Amino acid sequence: MLPLRTALAALAAIAALSACGTTEAPAPAASSSPGGTAPAAAPITVTDGRGKQVTLDRPASRVVSLEWGETEMLASLGVMPVGAADIKGYATWVTAAKLDASVKDVGMRTEPSVDSIAALQPDLVVMETDDEGLVAQVEKIAPVLVFKGSDAGGNFKRLREEFTLLATAVGKTAEAEKALADFDAVLADGKQKLAAAGVAGKPFAMADGWKEGSTISVRLFGKGALVSDVAEGLGLKNAWNGKVDKVWGLGNTDVEGLTALKDAETRFFYSASDGVDVFADGLATNAIWKSLPFVKSQNVTKLPDGIWTFGGPASCKQYAEALVKALTA
Repeated sequence: MLPLRTALAALAAIAALSACGTTEAPAPAASSSPGGTAPAAAPITVTDGRGKQVTLDRPASRVVSLEWGETEMLASLGVMPVGAADIKGYATWVTAAKLDASVKDVGMRTEPSVDSIAALQPDLVVMETDDEGLVAQVEKIAPVLVFKGSDAGGNFKRLREEFTLLATAVGKTAEAEKALADFDAVLADGKQKLAAAGVAGKPFAMADGWKEGSTISVRLFGKGALVSDVAEGLGLKNAWNGKVDKVWGLGNTDVEGLTALKDAETRFFYSASDGVDVFADGLATNAIWKSLPFVKSQNVTKLPDGIWTFGGPASCKQYAEALVKALTA
């Protein structure tokens, strides 16, 4: 005779099989996950910036990111990368999505350590590069998604597509839709606030800069740059009409080149998150700088540290909010 507990279990199993209309052995249980069981994930096929189709057996969870924009996107989607390039630099320039202490540094963005990447056993590596040799090396370790990172011919469209692509690869499409909707809401609200403050359509310029010896170089974010698209989405007008590249929408000049910005109503924004402020410090006594209309009218604003001007929706949201705050203060 079976022990009572065993007999009751057997009867329960028979009853369950009868209720299902079959007497076959039950299927193996789905793998468990926090909060309950879930069916096996289906393969995912996405097309990256190279136009290459990449197939993953399941949504990636062990991801290595070799560029700050994608690192930010992953963290903001709730997928903490197992490895990332230049974590110290990321912490300085990107505050929209902080990284956990568990994330391992895999070298510089331009020269990552392939051995460090391999040691993390990733199931996906994301990067921005035209170095086919590096891509080929990393593809021996794990599937690789190569992102454009910028497209001055349509950066808003590119941003949405790449954010959605990455979200699909890591199984976070619902989170991506919400993040994009939140960003759209910030733009719409900011545009209304600027209009109410009477600054709709006003000119702006956005720049960063660096000093080499006694020479100060200025980089303008012209039409087509991601942050220019954000500002124009708020109803502002980019005042910089100088030559820019076709990928990033960036143009290099010097302090003399800034004399092209003649409108005193132009608000000049700049970023200097690394503690080297060439505009407030390096140009403080420069006669040309002091003669510029936007300087004389005190229309110069340093952005808060840590707003990455080449980031994802979270950084773009930070940037939009900073502009609105400065222009409505």
